[in-house]
Amino acid sequence: MTHLMIRSKFIIAVQTTIPIIFPLQVSSKKRTKNEIVSVIHVVVLPPCPKTTILEIRDTEAGVGNVTAIAKSEEPIIRKRDKSADRKARKAEKKRAREEEEARQVAELSVYSATDNPFHDVNLGQQFRWHKKIERDKKAGIPLAEAQRRDAIRRQEAKEELDRLNRRRAEREAEQRLREEEELRMQRMQESAQMSEWLDKEGDFRLEQERHRAAIRIQEKRAKAIDFLAMNLKYVNPPTEDDDEAGEDAGLEIDLDEPYNIFDNLSVDQVEELHGDIERYLALEQSDVNIDFWTNMMVVCKDRLERIKASERTGTEAAAAVEADISMLLANKTYEDLSALQRQVQDKLTSGEPVDVDYWEGLLKRLLVWKAKAKLKKLHEVVVRNRLEQLRKRQRDEALQAQHELLAGAAPVANSHARPAVVSSSGAEEAVYDEAPEPYERGMSPPLLDITKLTPEERQVDIVTELEDLRALMALRRSVVGSRFVPKASQPVAPVVLIEDITTASGADLASEALYRAEAEKDLDEEEELFNLEEEIGHPTSYNWEDKYRPRKPRYFNRVHTGYEWNKYNQTHYDVDNPPPKVVQGYKFNIFYPDLIDKSKAPSYTIIKEPGNDETVLLKFTAGPPYEDIAFRIVNREWEYSHKRGFKSSFDRGCLSLWFNFRRNFYRK
Repeated sequence: MTHLMIRSKFIIAVQTTIPIIFPLQVSSKKRTKNEIVSVIHVVVLPPCPKTTILEIRDTEAGVGNVTAIAKSEEPIIRKRDKSADRKARKAEKKRAREEEEARQVAELSVYSATDNPFHDVNLGQQFRWHKKIERDKKAGIPLAEAQRRDAIRRQEAKEELDRLNRRRAEREAEQRLREEEELRMQRMQESAQMSEWLDKEGDFRLEQERHRAAIRIQEKRAKAIDFLAMNLKYVNPPTEDDDEAGEDAGLEIDLDEPYNIFDNLSVDQVEELHGDIERYLALEQSDVNIDFWTNMMVVCKDRLERIKASERTGTEAAAAVEADISMLLANKTYEDLSALQRQVQDKLTSGEPVDVDYWEGLLKRLLVWKAKAKLKKLHEVVVRNRLEQLRKRQRDEALQAQHELLAGAAPVANSHARPAVVSSSGAEEAVYDEAPEPYERGMSPPLLDITKLTPEERQVDIVTELEDLRALMALRRSVVGSRFVPKASQPVAPVVLIEDITTASGADLASEALYRAEAEKDLDEEEELFNLEEEIGHPTSYNWEDKYRPRKPRYFNRVHTGYEWNKYNQTHYDVDNPPPKVVQGYKFNIFYPDLIDKSKAPSYTIIKEPGNDETVLLKFTAGPPYEDIAFRIVNREWEYSHKRGFKSSFDRGCLSLWFNFRRNFYRK
């Protein structure tokens, strides 16, 4: 480092290895004779270790070379000040810089020093605890120690903040896990609830199938599947709550095995029965019923294959083969058939020269005969339970009739009658030992004169009293020895109406015509009959009952069912395995052909029941002479747009109310 002192009080410090020209302005004050009043250029040549050559050129007076050789002093190495004062100065500068940065941040923030809700004019400055600083000074704590303590406190605060952040992250993770677990449990609960709903839906559909079968049997239009379904109803022992209404007309027991129903069916009927068996098999939940329908399916498939084989090979050839196999497998139990099946399988796998086609056909027929054996055993259980049910019912009816007879004879009995309980079967029967009454002539029938009888009456066999008693005792012994007594069907007496026959028949004919016209219309693919009337809780009394006899109107209703392809069903079902059907709408057709006041159309009312949010009552009201009727429907919002199938009209004595339920689509 070379120092050059010029009298103009400018100091030029040069430390370089290449020539550099520095402009130097010489002050005009206090000039001396050695000064040049102009801009001079100082050219610094590469210096020697201890000398510096200066060449001064005057740009106005010409070029003059002035060479000055000055001895340069040895470089003075100044020691860095490492005292505490220097550290304090650096800390003060850093603090000032931080305060400036904080002030700038405060200026850029929402609040300013002049405009803030805290009325703090020093908002942009860093907070300094002056009292604490003064207290530390008075306590003799050095500034470095105070700063060290502040640094430790800041480090502890930072660690505490990090610890709080970690705790918050852990809490958030735990909360997230809890929410995921709650969602998983909720999904499981919803899945279980959905499974329960599906089971209830399946039970409801199965019950509807059985109810339809019972209705078709009562109306004498039963199909083959209806007899099988009603026969399977008695597979379980009878209980106290069994509903026996509508089954008292005679024996009503099919003594033939259920697989014999295929003998009198055509190909189309067998195919239809095959589809009905598949439907019942999909709805059944009981193991016994599933076993029954599975075996019936085996027999049905075999029947179809035999029909098709007979069409290919001829009736005589198929009958001959069937006769041989039937002769071999007839009158064998299920255990015998199982043993024979194992023998046939061993013969086929032994490798001996055998007629493979014959033995394979026999093995296939063995499976069918095993299914028939199971069906036969199950049918024996059904017949036994049904007979027990009939015996129990007849015992109850006999006891009830006996009580009624005794109750009717009680007023006639004298005061000397005394009851005695005698029963071999455990049933209590009241037997009265009455005192003999004095004989009167009117107690015996009068003697008939044979000569006064007609020729037809004379041909009647004469039975003595002893023979009559013997025949009566024989009949009583047969009744006691029999397992049950079939109840003979009694003709139904015609009901005589009070009204005029002509008027009633005309109204009935009109209702029948409207009913048939509506019934002849084909049902859609997704429509079913809906003729289940609901009893009205509080019957309405009509002010016109003294003039007209109230009557129930006829109706022919339909229910529209279908699939709802929502997000859940699209995920869990497809076209081959569709979801359960749900009710999507109704079609009510109520017939009022004999309405007195035709100017007032019938109306309908929706009645909501407390505590029942799933269904409501749809009540139809008309004028005389028709009563109110009600139907229970699903409680959902209706679609009142005519484009979507809504119809509410009264035309030619027919009230038509058609509606579909509104479908809600949710989008995120």
